[in-house]
Amino acid sequence: MEKGTNCFPTCHTVFLAWTWLLLLSWCCTGAEITCRSCSSPSPSWPSSSSRLRQEQRQPPPPPRGLRSWPGGRTRGSAGAAAAAEPLPGGEPGGRGGPRGATLRSAGAGGGAPGGRGPAAARSRRSSEGRRALPAGGGRGVPAAEGQRGGRAQPRGPLEEGRAARLRGAEELRLSSTTFALTGDAAHNQAMVHWSGHNSSVILILTKLYDFNLGSVTESSLWRSTDYGTTYEKLNDKVGLKTVLSYLYVSPTNKRKIMLLSDPEIESSILISSDEGATYQKYRLNFYIQSLLFHPKQEEWILAYSLDQKLYGSMDFGRKWQLMHEQVTPNRFYWSVTGLDKEPDLVHMEARTADGHTHYLTCRIQECSETKRSGPFSRSIDISSLVVQDEYIFIQVTAGGRANYYVSYRREPFAQIKLPKYSLPKDMHIISTDENQVFAAVQEWNQNDTYNLYISDTRGVYFTLALENVKSSRGLEGNIIIDLYEVAGIKGIFLANRKVDDQIKTFITYNKGRDWRLLQAPDTDLRGDPLVCQLPFCSLHLHLQLSENPYTSGSISSKETAPGLLVATGNIGSELSYTDVGVFISSDGGNSWRQIFEEEYNVWFLDWGGTLVAMKRTSVPIRHMWVSFDEGRSWSKYSFTSTPLFVDGSLVDPGIETQIMTVFGHFSLRSEWQLVKVDYKSIFSRRCNKDDYQTWHLHNQGEPCVMGERKIYKKRKPGAQCSLGRDYSQSVVSEPCVCSQGDFECDYGYERHSNNQCVPAFWFSPSSLSKDCSVGQSYLNSTGYRRIVSNNCTDGLREKYMAKMEKCPGKAPRGLHILTTDGKLVTEQGHNATFIILMEEGDLQRTNIQLDFGDGIAVSYANFSPVEDGIRHVYKSAGIFQVTAYAENSLGSDTAVLFLHVVCPVEHVHLSVPFVAIRNKDVNLTAVVWPSQAGTLTYFWWFGNSTKPLITLESSISYIFAVEGMNTVTVQVAAGSTLIQDTKEIAVHEYFQSQLLSFSPNLDYHNPDIPEWRQDIGKVIKRALAQVTGIPEEQILVAVFPGLPTSAELFILPHKNTTERRKSSEADLEQVVEILFNALNQNLVQFELKPGVEVIVYVTQLTLAPLVDSSTGHSSSAMLMLLSVVFVGLAVFLIYKFKRKIPWINIYAQVQHDKEQEMIGSVSQSENAPKITLSEFTDPEELMDKELDTRVMGSISTIANSESTKEIPNCTSV
Repeated sequence: MEKGTNCFPTCHTVFLAWTWLLLLSWCCTGAEITCRSCSSPSPSWPSSSSRLRQEQRQPPPPPRGLRSWPGGRTRGSAGAAAAAEPLPGGEPGGRGGPRGATLRSAGAGGGAPGGRGPAAARSRRSSEGRRALPAGGGRGVPAAEGQRGGRAQPRGPLEEGRAARLRGAEELRLSSTTFALTGDAAHNQAMVHWSGHNSSVILILTKLYDFNLGSVTESSLWRSTDYGTTYEKLNDKVGLKTVLSYLYVSPTNKRKIMLLSDPEIESSILISSDEGATYQKYRLNFYIQSLLFHPKQEEWILAYSLDQKLYGSMDFGRKWQLMHEQVTPNRFYWSVTGLDKEPDLVHMEARTADGHTHYLTCRIQECSETKRSGPFSRSIDISSLVVQDEYIFIQVTAGGRANYYVSYRREPFAQIKLPKYSLPKDMHIISTDENQVFAAVQEWNQNDTYNLYISDTRGVYFTLALENVKSSRGLEGNIIIDLYEVAGIKGIFLANRKVDDQIKTFITYNKGRDWRLLQAPDTDLRGDPLVCQLPFCSLHLHLQLSENPYTSGSISSKETAPGLLVATGNIGSELSYTDVGVFISSDGGNSWRQIFEEEYNVWFLDWGGTLVAMKRTSVPIRHMWVSFDEGRSWSKYSFTSTPLFVDGSLVDPGIETQIMTVFGHFSLRSEWQLVKVDYKSIFSRRCNKDDYQTWHLHNQGEPCVMGERKIYKKRKPGAQCSLGRDYSQSVVSEPCVCSQGDFECDYGYERHSNNQCVPAFWFSPSSLSKDCSVGQSYLNSTGYRRIVSNNCTDGLREKYMAKMEKCPGKAPRGLHILTTDGKLVTEQGHNATFIILMEEGDLQRTNIQLDFGDGIAVSYANFSPVEDGIRHVYKSAGIFQVTAYAENSLGSDTAVLFLHVVCPVEHVHLSVPFVAIRNKDVNLTAVVWPSQAGTLTYFWWFGNSTKPLITLESSISYIFAVEGMNTVTVQVAAGSTLIQDTKEIAVHEYFQSQLLSFSPNLDYHNPDIPEWRQDIGKVIKRALAQVTGIPEEQILVAVFPGLPTSAELFILPHKNTTERRKSSEADLEQVVEILFNALNQNLVQFELKPGVEVIVYVTQLTLAPLVDSSTGHSSSAMLMLLSVVFVGLAVFLIYKFKRKIPWINIYAQVQHDKEQEMIGSVSQSENAPKITLSEFTDPEELMDKELDTRVMGSISTIANSESTKEIPNCTSV
């Protein structure tokens, strides 16, 4: 994904995309320019497929691979370095630099990508005099003002109606020289390297890429030693017959150059250590697809081959060593300095001998199978590893639901906690700056928008920052999120959000806690007043960064020019793509001015003190516009005497040389023209202290932003002086007193309309203390957490900060046992690894015993977490009851798992009634999905029985003899596949039930999954008890699957009332009356989330029989009389309410392709009416919703060992 800042995952650009990173970081300014004047068809772009995706805020690094991966970013810290690889058509595409896209990144980013760069499209004129877009699809190249074919002259900035504001009537001219790359007229791509940093050397590789053959057929290498005034052709130095395909530059030593030959002709590399003056040639026995340079060591390189092998070199490519043979594309990273112990450590995602994908690490020269380690014990999803800054992300899918894990500073992996019902369909890591993770999550009910989440420092607990952020697809199929981080000032973000089917631009000054619309300018470009009233009218901006590194993009800001933003947008009720102009803000987005009525490329020169603009047009141009007063006035300069079809512009990476290079062609068949523009002459002098002023950062007048007051030094508008290389941006800051705006809601809390953070309906604040032991302390959240990177002090800090409290002693509760892969089957003779989970309890003071069910058992004095779990090898086939027992001084808990050895099976849904009558038959049905041919074996477990009831039928009848909650587990075996489902049934002597319905707004928030239904049932139960005063143990609410949302309310007798049958029946009638009165008066309602009130209604009454299980009335006359009365009452009720009584005696005769999740209460009458399956949610749809289960509670892994106790009569399958 890309964020507006853009998340830049891209590199989804065109062939030019990866040099951008190099330019802005002033590393190796390599770039590839693609000729758009050629008539060859553009290559097709594969879409990027990865589940957990990662983006970054910095410009995209060199592309790599045949897949579209976001680019990387450079930061002074260690991390993976640049990488690049060919895309179809010879363009580089994929990852470079430290950060990767779609779940990929090269660590923390020290180096810049190697020399291979993006491609700038060459101009092309059709019969209408227009240029084709870049082959990779950018939105046009730098602009043109000229006119051909009799068309009207396009308006330049301030040219029409604003002549008075131009400085001088005569034409101003910039110092420039033009050089033609003679003999390369047919070449349709070019790559440029300009290192800057006091170096005058520029390298250009031009080539003819044949789209039909899919290879490079000709190439030329050019070198300049005078900043591009003249060039020398070096084909004779690299070999006249050598065809070059790519150019790389070491990110840590720009003098070191690497050229790749086209693999269709030969596989070799050419190495230079003197900025391309001389070369040495080395042949390879593999074909390089991409390179990744070490961010610190200039000689160390990783190479990825076309056959998915990873090689390493420690002498800049002269010798290579194979590291692994099955590495996932774009999923390998260098170590991060300060986090990884060895500087030559490599992180990779690779397929191992077991056929699964794993996260592995090894040193570059010690990467044999025995030397590799696996930081994560289980297999992971393919293309999901991301190593970025202090974080490592992976994804594991179990039961059809994706689970995301993070490691902070190389600590053990922890599962990422999103709000319980976010249920992500897609997730992108946007950035990991300032020890915090930004993630974009597409939830179950979203299609074209994403929700923005922000994490705590460890990257584990995420809270919602903004809903429904606009997304789109890039040219290569990658997701782009409309989110932009303003450079130079922390905490300021812009986002395009969908509100009532309209896209509007919002801004935040505190990292997403508060958002507001942008105030439109007070006047238009001609100075006339504008009427634009918030919230009905506002300014809306396009937030995509340029896919073409040679254009400025739709929005830009600069670290060295804090508070200055330039963006393309429009004024109105929503974002528009037609009536657009260019707007500028000089105060960090508080106020805006319009500077152009059409789209322009705008660059920051001289540390951001000067702006240069070129119109985006398809005709040749010879002018550019310059402003010294932050866009208030502009001067028109010519940079060439002959109008030029501009393919791209490269701003000097060294800054102090004050040079700009414009690439283009004079005509369709002309040579490549390189125009060197030296803009030193436009500055009259060097700036002195009188040329500067101070600027106070603020948010609509509020001086405290992110807990600080900041004062910046800026050049005075209009001062036509040069800042120069000695310029330093001085910043004065002081902390502010903490206010409510400095705190966001903590995990599990939601902000209500009164601005208070309140626990969400699914969250229990007490759960945060579950991992601590008696005698220890833990931080108890107040529901608030200070925004990461906020520097406020005192004030409300003490009130809102988490409080240190003593750990409460708790008995074990919520004990679970499961296998590491989530399956209930293992192969005989292989390791089975068990993990024990406990939701509450003192982990350090709880004894644990695990009985494997085969005669072996192990026990532990405490509940110490162990990453690998408890391993055990079963030596015989069969079904084994694995039992975990946890005990401390306050209580105990037990968990049971039935493990099948060598009997795998797939998926089952157990359909049972919620409530049943004691000593009466209950219908139980197992529905397998998807349906399978052949014989299925069903294993039915009741309570804690050690032997199952085995059948070949999917339905059985069973009599429960004990009142209370009874557990039923069914396992279905088919061949080597095994699946399981468990349900609980409330068994009573008698009860009553009632159908419930809800206000329609509940349907919109219903994801239709079992966990949601269970939680909502609890909320309704609490609401009923609160309104009526009836004890919660007498109420049971079962929410049904499907829409509209409905439920059944069960009214249960009070405990221990069996002996007082008549009086308790009367009591139950009283309870029913109270409940009906409350429901009929609409008194029962609950708040689902802030602003969402749900009302509970009565649908219809269904009376379950009041069963008498005694033997006192035994005469036939009495039985006949009771039967007649009962039948008469039933007939009367049916006639009266003109409907069936659906909750009496429901049995399911279900085919393998059908199911029903819930069955109503079951009575004693075998002749009562039955409800058909057609009245329930479609079984296949229901099964889709029930494919996974979520395990709650803290994960406490137990140490390895072997154990036991054998079940005497083990059932084999």
